[in-house]
Amino acid sequence: MKKFLLHVLLLFFGLGVSLHHAEAQRFIGFLAAGANFSQIEGDDLHGFTKVGANAGVGLKLPVNRKQNMFITLELLYGQKGSYKKYVPQAFFDTIAGAVVAPNVPFKKTFCKIDLDYVQIPLMFRYEDMRTGVTFGAGFSWSRLVRARELYKGYTYTTDARSGTYHTSDWSFLADVDIRLYKNLSLAVRWEISMVPIRNLQVGFVMDQNNIEWEPRKMRNHLLSARLCYYINEKYEKNTKTNAKGDRVGPNWIRVIPDYD
Repeated sequence: MKKFLLHVLLLFFGLGVSLHHAEAQRFIGFLAAGANFSQIEGDDLHGFTKVGANAGVGLKLPVNRKQNMFITLELLYGQKGSYKKYVPQAFFDTIAGAVVAPNVPFKKTFCKIDLDYVQIPLMFRYEDMRTGVTFGAGFSWSRLVRARELYKGYTYTTDARSGTYHTSDWSFLADVDIRLYKNLSLAVRWEISMVPIRNLQVGFVMDQNNIEWEPRKMRNHLLSARLCYYINEKYEKNTKTNAKGDRVGPNWIRVIPDYD
């Protein structure tokens, strides 16, 4: 795992150096921190009720002369999974292969799955210069670094190397970035796994001698909200007005360097 993280850091350092030499100040760095609101499709624990951290760094590279189209590369640490506070006894009885804990009061019958990843999203982004809102879409690869399952208040033996969950997660992402003040923006992102993170067989008891098995393909599904701070971008007060004297566009507009 240490070698993997070292390779990722070297990749970011090498990309930053190459962009710096190629385009002087054109590449833009940013910091991001916020929260994930996640669920796992296929585990019957519905709702984006698992809250976890989402934080990291990124690079943004303009790809056209207007500098309203970008490619971004990020390195994130994200906590995903699912959580349900009150779960009926019947749920535990249908999980194939799970060791059902002794009966406990209903208020303690919760389920929680913690899955922590190091994630590398690669996205294409477009900024609407009239509003300052940026739209993005792309893909990411994530490496599982921590896994834990809790059923009815009991922790079961599951970790990143147990094979219970796949170590790689390939996802599709889409987001909206809204400028709040100069270099600070609010980004809301939607993400879903393109391939299953776990294949599970769920058993339903039909009668005393008959159990019906149903395959489940579990996938991460989440929403995230983050604050992003762009390190080396410059902004100025927007002074554009219409015929009535009302401001046209966002409060702050990005200063686009002239490289001619």
